[in-house]
Amino acid sequence: MTRGSLSPEQELAARDPKLAVLIARVGPFTVEPGRVVRPLDALARSIAYQQLSGKAAATIFGRVRALYPGRKWFSPELILATSDEIFRGAGLSRNKIAAFKDLAAKTLDGTVPKHGALSRMNDEEIIARLTSVRGIGRWTVEMLLLFHLGRLDVWPVDDLGVRKGYAKTFRKKVAPTPKELLAIGEKWRPYRSVVAWYFWRALDLEK
Repeated sequence: MTRGSLSPEQELAARDPKLAVLIARVGPFTVEPGRVVRPLDALARSIAYQQLSGKAAATIFGRVRALYPGRKWFSPELILATSDEIFRGAGLSRNKIAAFKDLAAKTLDGTVPKHGALSRMNDEEIIARLTSVRGIGRWTVEMLLLFHLGRLDVWPVDDLGVRKGYAKTFRKKVAPTPKELLAIGEKWRPYRSVVAWYFWRALDLEK
């Protein structure tokens, strides 16, 4: 999605010299959303990964997937039919089991929309729907919007990495509060997802 002949990163660079320096160092914006997004599967993964290291979460999530051999996608009916003891054996905590089952129930009753309906909804509608699921907060839905759906104007102000990346890019001693970053971000509409991604990359450059 571009305006005129400029890509989002080119337009942002033209607007802001300090962003231009960061964009030149990092290179092109490389988020490529998947063609099909199943909220049930994306959110189930997010629930499994909460408060765990990547390796431990991947192991547990792999065990959960293995409970349903031969299936590419999760089935909400099968999740609800799976006993808590079986999920515990795979490594899920009681809270995560409750979240899994609430996600499955809300998928069946239509609260969690299917891919086709999801693609027709605006960002705030999606956030309102999906945060009604136990264990799913705004940040989790923002990551789905940005990385899975490819929405270009997501602005995750509660993400510490984005706030620190802003401070590094603009040479601020203190990272802005979420409220401050919300106001700052207005000047980067409609490409705030792209800016957030570059702020994450700014921190990667330190490493």
